[in-house]
Amino acid sequence: MTYCLGIINRFGIVMASDSRTNAGTDYISAYKKIFDLSLPGERVLVICVSGNLSITQGVMTRLKRDIRDRTEINLHTFSNMFDVAAYTGEKIREVQSKDRDWLEKDNIDYSCSFLLGGQIKGEEPQLYLIYSQGNFIQATMETPFLQLGETKYGKPILDRTVTYETSLSDLAKCALLSIDSTMKSNISVGPPINLILYRNDSLELDHTLQLRLGDPYLAKIRKLWEQSLRQAFEAMPDIEWQAEENGLEDEILID
Repeated sequence: MTYCLGIINRFGIVMASDSRTNAGTDYISAYKKIFDLSLPGERVLVICVSGNLSITQGVMTRLKRDIRDRTEINLHTFSNMFDVAAYTGEKIREVQSKDRDWLEKDNIDYSCSFLLGGQIKGEEPQLYLIYSQGNFIQATMETPFLQLGETKYGKPILDRTVTYETSLSDLAKCALLSIDSTMKSNISVGPPINLILYRNDSLELDHTLQLRLGDPYLAKIRKLWEQSLRQAFEAMPDIEWQAEENGLEDEILID
């Protein structure tokens, strides 16, 4: 399992991912799931991946190879982010079509999902979720964050905190707390945690961070967050129970 997320608002983009992968309870390893494919000064492209490891690695290898070989069509030749997302979706279908029959014979799940965030010069920053089938959706002002993998534990803090006007520094803290909350409840998500912050129109990534297991900052925010949650919980007013005579009446079941 994995957990990746991307958040976009009027100030820029924050993307983060864990690094844990597993193929059973007795085989757990760490693989990088966030990749920088930018061309500084001209475009910023960041991709997070989730799902079948061989498929995602195959897709990323092809994307990087096309850039390296300067093929006629690659991530650096498109003039807009929509076409970059479509091209990435085509690569997903290409790898899956090659391996699908063999994976299906052994009942291996070959699905995957990608987050694509960034900006091409002359365009507004954009954030996309690309599905296993190659189609995709875009984050909007009303829905400024997108998630991959084990999403449910880290979603509540995003729902309650993230807005289109939230500062980028606060978005970054929220992203880390979202991942930490997921790690707390699901051991299949774990460090190192990779975090990227992109400021609109800068066209370069100058804020990147990796937090390993036992990192002091990660431990500090976990401790402060848990303390704050306990204090908030203890400050909640007590339940005003109904008087017994106004309580629920026993139901009579009749066949």
